Amino acid sequence: MSPQVFHLPDLGEGLTEAALVRWMVAVGDTITVDQAIAEVETAKSIVELPSPYAGTVLALHGEEGESILTGAPVIEVGSGDDGGSAGASASSAPSSGASSAPPSTAEHEAYRQEEQAGSGNVLIGYGTGAGPAKGRRRRRGDADSQPAPAARTAAAPVTVPASAPAPALSAAPLTGPVAVRSPIVRRLARELGIDPRTVTPSGSDGAVTRADVLRAAESGAVAPSTTPAARVYTSAPQGNAASAPRAAGPLNVLRTEPFSPLRKAVSAKLSQSRAEIPEATVWVDVDLTELWQLRPQMAQPGEKPPSLTALFARYTLLALQQYPLLASRLNDRADEITVFDGTSLGIAVDTPRGLMVPVIHRAEHLTVADLDGALRDLSRVAREGRTPPEQLRDSTFTLNNYGGFGVDGSAAIINHPEVALLGIGRVLERPWVVDGEIVARRIAQLSLVFDHRVCDGGYAAGFLRTVVDLLEHPLRAYPQI
Repeated sequence: MSPQVFHLPDLGEGLTEAALVRWMVAVGDTITVDQAIAEVETAKSIVELPSPYAGTVLALHGEEGESILTGAPVIEVGSGDDGGSAGASASSAPSSGASSAPPSTAEHEAYRQEEQAGSGNVLIGYGTGAGPAKGRRRRRGDADSQPAPAARTAAAPVTVPASAPAPALSAAPLTGPVAVRSPIVRRLARELGIDPRTVTPSGSDGAVTRADVLRAAESGAVAPSTTPAARVYTSAPQGNAASAPRAAGPLNVLRTEPFSPLRKAVSAKLSQSRAEIPEATVWVDVDLTELWQLRPQMAQPGEKPPSLTALFARYTLLALQQYPLLASRLNDRADEITVFDGTSLGIAVDTPRGLMVPVIHRAEHLTVADLDGALRDLSRVAREGRTPPEQLRDSTFTLNNYGGFGVDGSAAIINHPEVALLGIGRVLERPWVVDGEIVARRIAQLSLVFDHRVCDGGYAAGFLRTVVDLLEHPLRAYPQI
């Protein structure tokens, strides 16, 4: 029975790829239908992929940290008999007759043998067919700066004698499968400019090994145009010369880091916001001393007081009731404003994956205590990468407390398609004039970025002054919080 191949489905976010975070199964495992096989990172969250098939895992397509295109193979699953027959076939067949076994069976057993031998081959389904597997990308992050043991072997450029003639790559037809099991060997050959089809294999199953590639390099089987610098630093996908990284003057390229799905989504949204929205900014310093002193008294005995962000959020929501245009939407033609009967409040959260904006829907109905609990839960889930997609969309106003980064202000970019964003800087003790005397007060800067097409500066300034008045005299609105 031929193996069943599970291809990466459309995850429902209009994305063309997802990043592989972690495998939850291994080759040889027996799995059931709907069992989680891997965690993948989309533009919004980390989700588990359930298997649509039951049986024995024959191959895993992808390394942790790589991106897989939608529709590309993820895992191969065979019946329980397939796994057993694979081992029997490989053990009974001599090394010279490995090709007589079914290709998939022999390949999968070779993969298992490589892993058991400690070859470092963690990418099991790296294509050995006539063409490379689709949807494959280079490892993100510091893959080149933190090489696997095999890569370290070839870290130093191989010295090729000038007199050693390079073999003619066209001397024989280069057709048929490339017997390279390990992705490490593939990368090594690519970095050294060697076509694996020209290398004589020495593996027991007819596979090309690292030693074979290094031996070919030392004998001069390197493309004439490949230099040591190019071999070490080139990391762009093959076949796309226009996208290859270029050195900056005397500086060589250390590595390239492709955008994650999240980074791509953020980049697209920020570019759209900057291109479409003529934003303007107003800012003001606010005296938070009274609020700072009252905050510990807002909690029940033994409980934590509400966070400053929760208090900022509550007073901002009160001000938005008077200035609803700042929580509205502008249509694509920029000729109609949609005003809503409430506010879906976005809260900017810094996570290991990047900036996320989880949303509290109908936030105007929540008290300070409710907002505080919601903010803590949303922040925790966002940092874990578990925010569901419905909590990352449809915000109408964003609050960004960047004071936690130790900065006073920011020229922020509006979270498209919103029309305004309120930023909060750090709270500092500063000299302040009160009743003609200089005293130490708790001061922070508020900055409002707004779409100038939706409202004028006077409207935006009125909203900002309302927020400031509420923060500086918190007891005036205490029954409403």
